[in-house]
Amino acid sequence: MNRYPLWKYLIVLAAVLIGVLYTLPNLYGESPAVQIAGAKTAVKVDQGTLSRAEQALDQAGLNPTAGSFEMNGPVGTVRLRFDSTDTQLKAKDQLEKVLNPDPQNPDYTIALNLMSASPNWLTALGAHPMYLGLDLRGGVHFLLQVDMQGALTSRYDSMAGEARTILRDAKLKVEDVERNQQSVRATFATQEDRDAAIDTLRRAMPEMVFTTGQSGDQWLVDGTLSPASITQVQDNALKQNIQTLHNRINELGVAEPVIQQQGGDRIVVQLPGVQDVAKAKDILGRTATLEIHMVDDSPTAMAALASGRVPFGLVRYTDRDGRPLLLRRQVILTGENLQDAQPGRDQQTQQPTVNLTLDSKGARIFRDVTRDNIGKRMAIVLFENGKGEVVTAPVIRSEIPGGQVQISGSMNAQEAADVALLLRAGSLAAPMHIIEERTIGPSLGAANIKQGFDSTLYGFTAIAIFIILYYHLFGVFSTLGLSFNVLLLLAVLSMLQATLTLPGIAAIALTLGMAIDANVLINERIREELRAGLPPQQAIHLGFDRAWATIFDSNLTSLIVGVALLAFGTGPVRGFAVVHCIGILTSMFSSVVGVRALANLWYGRQRKLKSISIGQVWKPKQD
Repeated sequence: MNRYPLWKYLIVLAAVLIGVLYTLPNLYGESPAVQIAGAKTAVKVDQGTLSRAEQALDQAGLNPTAGSFEMNGPVGTVRLRFDSTDTQLKAKDQLEKVLNPDPQNPDYTIALNLMSASPNWLTALGAHPMYLGLDLRGGVHFLLQVDMQGALTSRYDSMAGEARTILRDAKLKVEDVERNQQSVRATFATQEDRDAAIDTLRRAMPEMVFTTGQSGDQWLVDGTLSPASITQVQDNALKQNIQTLHNRINELGVAEPVIQQQGGDRIVVQLPGVQDVAKAKDILGRTATLEIHMVDDSPTAMAALASGRVPFGLVRYTDRDGRPLLLRRQVILTGENLQDAQPGRDQQTQQPTVNLTLDSKGARIFRDVTRDNIGKRMAIVLFENGKGEVVTAPVIRSEIPGGQVQISGSMNAQEAADVALLLRAGSLAAPMHIIEERTIGPSLGAANIKQGFDSTLYGFTAIAIFIILYYHLFGVFSTLGLSFNVLLLLAVLSMLQATLTLPGIAAIALTLGMAIDANVLINERIREELRAGLPPQQAIHLGFDRAWATIFDSNLTSLIVGVALLAFGTGPVRGFAVVHCIGILTSMFSSVVGVRALANLWYGRQRKLKSISIGQVWKPKQD
């Protein structure tokens, strides 16, 4: 009656072993570390970077206790762990000297960090500690202000080029089209030309509001974005900046950063565990944009380039090999028009290519530009930290319609993949600046951990003492089941790599109370069966079975609330809900399966069982 088959005991044993294995990394703490990431999207970090860093440290007599190379999506990072912060700082200085010989133009981001001190055998098994939130681990909190005027300026620059193309396709006479502060201004020689153009512009650009005017002998059309279009531009800029920040935070190796919108033009960034605040500010404030220009390879331009002069209307850049190029100042397309970039191969020549996908507006502009510039070169320029670099400058072979662009040239498959990653990495749609900065030291985080741990430990101890005194041996079973529940909860959180915060610790304490409630229901139900005169073995069996329905109903209602918090909550509320929901599931398993396994193991083989240790069973008085 009260005997589990062997497979059920094996399931419980496996759960205990998994719980111990995946909870163990949380007990080892963290060690100081140095992380290496690419400071430019064109710089790769791979296994060779790890070898180069270890060799540089070995020459300086600095030996890391562990080193690893990891791929975080398309971005590689190298992490080196040390036994002390003194060695960590010396290693950072040595790596800066070797890997970044030009401090003004660094190739790598070398940041201080913290790594788990778990043994290598645990890490090899995939057992990692939980992430700790900003309130427990310390770190830095930034509030960034997005320059929405800058986003609008970029948008008007793009629309000026689009208006120029529309008027040229319509064969309308126009003297000039340019951005005039926060508007697009077209200048005409006669009123008839202006009136004909304004109808065409209104049909082709419905998101703009056009007005007419006159300045001396010039007839003007000024176009401004409608309020709805301005809102859309600003929303898109905010979303693109948040996505780009996610990509950049990978360089710091921050576990579970918080990057979210606040209001209409601000972004909150929380970086738990970051020690190098200056490096974090540098990476977050980095500006990067993608632009497409036409290359001027005319004899006049080449002669000027050879003599070191830059003619009016052109600008000098260098490609990735350091060769100079003269580009026209007019921006044809920006990264705003690029939807995707993937490496591939030409179907005819099998040469490596980069395949671009443009949005509808970009496809239309690109079609017109390629039709009018066959045989000429087009340059894709990436601007980072205020410096522009030509990623590639292919020759236009034919008109390219449909927005599907194939770039080919003298590059191998790896270089094609690198260029695709470079173009896909994204850029800030609008400049940002930090308006608020708060740093939470590791000591404050450690104090929060200690207070949260102590409160949970004292609550567990008080519950254990009461339950053992009141239910005797079954109280011991309940206490062991409670320990099993905490073990499983921490193991699941570690396996999911969840972020633990102070609200999460509060949820663990709440889980203890809810888990012991299930054990109280089971124990009282067994007592009721004993009062009814049933033998102990039958009382144990019916007690567990009949308490299950009540346990399920009570936990289900709590789970519904937890799921609601998980679905609609944010920040600390969501963190609480994650631990709360997982805790409900682990408490049901530990109380119903784990505790029953202990009771069956202890009493199940005693055929002539006369009594059980479950405290005082008060029998009702007989009248």
